[in-house]
Amino acid sequence: MSVTAPLRLTTAGGVGEGKSTLIGRLLLDLSLSNGREAERGEGVDIDVAYRYFATAKRRFIIADSPRQEQYARNLVSGIANADAMVLLVDVTKGLAPATRRHLELARLLGIRQSIAFVNKMDLVGYARAALQNLDLDGLEAIPGSALHGDMVVARGEALAWYKGPTLLERLESFRACSEQAAAGPLRFPVQLVSRPFAGQSRGYAGRIESGCVLAGTRVRVLPGGTQTVVRKILAHGAARDIAVAGDTVSLVLADEVNAARGDLIADAAQPPRQASALEVTLVWLGHEPLRGGGRYVVQHAARRTLATVESDGPLGAHDIGQARIALHAPLFVDAYDAVRATGALTVIDEATDQAVGAGLVR
Repeated sequence: MSVTAPLRLTTAGGVGEGKSTLIGRLLLDLSLSNGREAERGEGVDIDVAYRYFATAKRRFIIADSPRQEQYARNLVSGIANADAMVLLVDVTKGLAPATRRHLELARLLGIRQSIAFVNKMDLVGYARAALQNLDLDGLEAIPGSALHGDMVVARGEALAWYKGPTLLERLESFRACSEQAAAGPLRFPVQLVSRPFAGQSRGYAGRIESGCVLAGTRVRVLPGGTQTVVRKILAHGAARDIAVAGDTVSLVLADEVNAARGDLIADAAQPPRQASALEVTLVWLGHEPLRGGGRYVVQHAARRTLATVESDGPLGAHDIGQARIALHAPLFVDAYDAVRATGALTVIDEATDQAVGAGLVR
């Protein structure tokens, strides 16, 4: 089995486009169970199911968002860590306005690898013209039938005129964001601080969101600003020489520092910027519109702080706009295009503890 990083996928498309049928066909043709595991983020009301499978080339995690009445909320939840998106398009209907909206939202949230699976080709006699007549907004398209399995895992015989890859072959060629993020500056949000026995050094556990780290790497611990050196990297209790973006590890530092859950261990030479106010692109997810000038909680990486949010115009459910956030305590951020994990934040309703917005730092 390859050690390539798992590829995290999200699906999108309207009611009746065939998302569940496609996922079921994919797993069935790979002789896997069609079970699913629902996960809920801390303080975030979501309905996203995660399915796991692997081929000889790589592992996959698929996030599916079945509840259409909260589709934008679920899509944002599903692509929070997604590497690629499979957009389902019914060949008899084309790319619907709501589906275009899903594509726009996914692109805004940083998905650069998207593919359209043009489904239900069996309903148009597998005709090439039916595919050519679609306006797919520049997307790469794979024609097929989720119901019959054409071009999902196997090629089938009905689409001999199509010479491109099957859906699975194309997915195997995509790159995981963690592979790309490894080239960025080190960003390691602390999730847990181990309490060692006497004579042992503390360990700081979490997932490397960007960059890589080796024993001897010089780091800065924020918000305190203390600089030190990584003395040891541990994964499942064993020492490692190097860890890269996507790895979950514990870091043992050369010096005792006053760090806790929510703090950030960063590249000493390329730290994120400290900000008490932010300009963000805000995707509004709440049922109630944004209260301009209202107080909310902002979740950034593993840290939370109170904040006041003001937008350029009214923002209701599923709207996207520009906003200014005044933070009660400073955060250490990057531009979203530079480092995804430290360039994104969640706006949470203080009263209900529910996520009502997703912000991208400009």
